[in-house]
Amino acid sequence: MSGALGLFVKTPGLSPVKTRLAISQGEARAHQIYLACADAVSELLQRFERQSGVACVWAIAENNSLAVAWWNARGGLGWTPQGEGGLGARMARVHRQLVRQAGFGMLLGADAPQLEIDVLLQAAEWLRSSSPRQVLGQAEDGGFWLYGGNRGAPEALWESVTYSRSRTAVDFRNALASYGEWLNVPTLSDLDIAEDLPRIRDALKRLRQPLPAQSRLLDLLEQVHV
Repeated sequence: MSGALGLFVKTPGLSPVKTRLAISQGEARAHQIYLACADAVSELLQRFERQSGVACVWAIAENNSLAVAWWNARGGLGWTPQGEGGLGARMARVHRQLVRQAGFGMLLGADAPQLEIDVLLQAAEWLRSSSPRQVLGQAEDGGFWLYGGNRGAPEALWESVTYSRSRTAVDFRNALASYGEWLNVPTLSDLDIAEDLPRIRDALKRLRQPLPAQSRLLDLLEQVHV
C-alpha cells in the first residue's frame, strides 16, 4: 500500500484565514505568515513523497477553480477538494477517499511548520500494515496536527467531536478507538494566535537541518513583534 496524505488549506481572500492571529498582526501579515507556513509544510511533503512513495496533495477547502488555480500556482503537490460540511465531515471525507485510493490516509494542517520528515516516515511505516492502525500527533493546545489511519471510520464519529477545544485530541481518540491500534508521534505547538509565534520561532531555530522554506519562515517570524 502506497498511502496518501492530504494537507488541509484554506485560500486567503476566499475563506477566513488565521482570524485570531490577524487580531494582533493584521490581516495582511496573518495571511503572509499562513502562506509561509503552508510553503514550509509543502516543501517538506515534497521531500517526504520522494522518500516514502506516499502521494501528497493539497486538500482545498473551497471547491472552485480560483482556489485550485491559487494552490496549483504554489506548486509541488496535487490537489483534492475537502467538500462541504463542518471540519469533521470534511476530514472524514478526505480520509476515506485517501484510504480507498492508496490503502492508508494521513491528514495534516499547515499550522506546524517545524515538523520534521522523520516523524512522517515513522507514521507511514506504522500504517503500512494489514492490521487496523492509526496515528495521532497531538498539539500542545489539546487539538491535533496529524491523523492517519488505514481504515475509514463513519463520518458520524468524526462529527461527534468538538474541534478547536482543549479536549479535542482526547475526544477524537475515544471516538475512533475501535478503528485500530494507536501510534503517538511527538506533540507539537501549532500556530493559531499571537502567543504561539515565539514557540514556533523557537522550534524552527532548533531544527537540525531546516529546509529552505522553513528558514524563510523563520526569517519572517524574526520580524514579527508579539
